Amino acid sequence: MDKPYLLLSLAPLFWAGNIVLGRFIAADFPPMALSVLRWGCACLIVLPFAWPHLRADWPVIRKHLPLLTLLSLTGLAGYNAIAYLGLQSTQALNALLIQSSGPLFVALWSLVLLGIRLTWPQTIGICISLLGVLTILSRGHPETLAAIHLNKGDLLVTLGMAVFGIYSVLAVKRPAMHPLAFVAFASGYGTVLLIPALIVEILHGHHPALSVDNALTLAYVAIFPSILSYLFFNRGVELIGANRAAPFFHLIPVFGSVMAIVFLGERPQLFHVAGYALVLAGVVIAARGSTRRTTA
Repeated sequence: MDKPYLLLSLAPLFWAGNIVLGRFIAADFPPMALSVLRWGCACLIVLPFAWPHLRADWPVIRKHLPLLTLLSLTGLAGYNAIAYLGLQSTQALNALLIQSSGPLFVALWSLVLLGIRLTWPQTIGICISLLGVLTILSRGHPETLAAIHLNKGDLLVTLGMAVFGIYSVLAVKRPAMHPLAFVAFASGYGTVLLIPALIVEILHGHHPALSVDNALTLAYVAIFPSILSYLFFNRGVELIGANRAAPFFHLIPVFGSVMAIVFLGERPQLFHVAGYALVLAGVVIAARGSTRRTTA
């Protein structure tokens, strides 16, 4: 599909649900168990469809194994394990707010790893989108933000975003292979990479509590924010680049607030409209700005 703006809008929609549901079952599911089950189930779901492509792309996988290992570690295993660990001790509101740091980390890693700087339209767009996010999260009252206290969970979610920023930048360097083959390999490899952490978690006496709600949540996180979001995000980055795709991270807290309205019964207010308008304007401005490489 060659519709990058649609793809990059659907990915944060599914990721927003992952944050809300991850916080919802935080008391019942230890973070490493949730991460392993999420990616293990995602791998099993996509494997029958990806198997012919995996076989065809195996020489490419072997040749680019170091890069694929880094992508699996940063974008799947590392980011999600750290984020779920952070959700054990922070509120969903804080986590949604921290997601807005995504474009900043992408800009930083783009400069460090690829020598790519933000253009002025991208910089302006990111700032406008961030203002829209803060408008929504503060409910139109900036003083509300001062009442948000950072704790260990907030720092962990921030670290997770920094790690995912590396993945976002390097995703454009992904070797030429079928998208399903990449998701199947990365999810399976990410699961394997997480097993040592899972063993440590079990030895410390942390076990998941099984229930119908938890099973449904696991099914959601295995399909939508795992398989579909990564397929959509990878394709979007491939089409327009990491810096132009980064502002779409600002849609995560926007979609999160919509879910609060729909599922938690919160009433839409004027600040929602103002915030959405700012986020949309920023995304459009930044996504249309072209990137340029440094000459240093």
